[in-house]
Amino acid sequence: MARIRVISDNDYSGDPDGLWQLAHLLLSPDADVRLVIGSHLREGDPFDPSGRSADNAARKAREMAAACGRDGIRIVAGSNAALPAEGSAVRGDAVAAIVEEAMRDDPRPLYVACGGGLTEIASAWLAEPRIAQRLTVVWIGGPEYPGGLVPPGAMPVEYNTLIDPAAARVVFNDSDLPLWQVPRDAYRQALVSMRDLEYRVRPLGPLGELLVDSLEQTRDMMRGHGLDPGGTYILGDNPLVLLTALQSGFEPDPCSSQSFRRPRPRVRDDGTFDFDGAGPEVRVFTRLDVPLMMADLVALLAGH
Repeated sequence: MARIRVISDNDYSGDPDGLWQLAHLLLSPDADVRLVIGSHLREGDPFDPSGRSADNAARKAREMAAACGRDGIRIVAGSNAALPAEGSAVRGDAVAAIVEEAMRDDPRPLYVACGGGLTEIASAWLAEPRIAQRLTVVWIGGPEYPGGLVPPGAMPVEYNTLIDPAAARVVFNDSDLPLWQVPRDAYRQALVSMRDLEYRVRPLGPLGELLVDSLEQTRDMMRGHGLDPGGTYILGDNPLVLLTALQSGFEPDPCSSQSFRRPRPRVRDDGTFDFDGAGPEVRVFTRLDVPLMMADLVALLAGH
């Protein structure tokens, strides 16, 4: 039996790094994936400006699950829009399913792995605050902490925060949800060589080809907007697997990645962070074991 439970909550109709994360998670024998939630993108996002990005995310997650041979996984669409206001939860199957899994009797730890906005987990906590005693939220998102280097030309409000700033305020400012955070300067460390992926991943059957093609499509989109993608790609959502499924055997913990604990910051109305906050503790990851993450992913794809 897998030693942990995972709920994967991600904007699968956006940046295809989310699909790489899902494939890695679904192939891992160490994670019991209880639920996959397709979450929404920010309104007008060029990846999917349809207004139905959560529905499209759930559809893409089903396609990836089928490619991984995991058709039986429960996959639901989240809300297609952000919280209507801070403190006002969205309703739906995704929120109900989070609460149901959190309150279910199971001694294994439960991680809610969020690679996009925080709409559904914020809503689940608003609907049933007791879930905070029964799960850990792992979030890819938020800006650099003091001392971290901001990348050139970075958005003033970090991408995943901007998807639903009100939900981020609920999680950081109001909730007592246990929280692990991978901020922007950390998730950008998951930088991989496209030439290496062409050499090591593309030959690994239809799934390997599908994954590499998903990145190439995005790189073509970048070129169409006058951007040079270079020879690399950031698989920024795969740390969700590194920090949950790839924990140590003795005294289980993501011990090969560096982190610190501190009072969590407050999220301002505009989505920026006030680091003078004194809320409940947050565990912030500063250095990720990308070699372990990629070695495990490639081995699982080869075995598949």
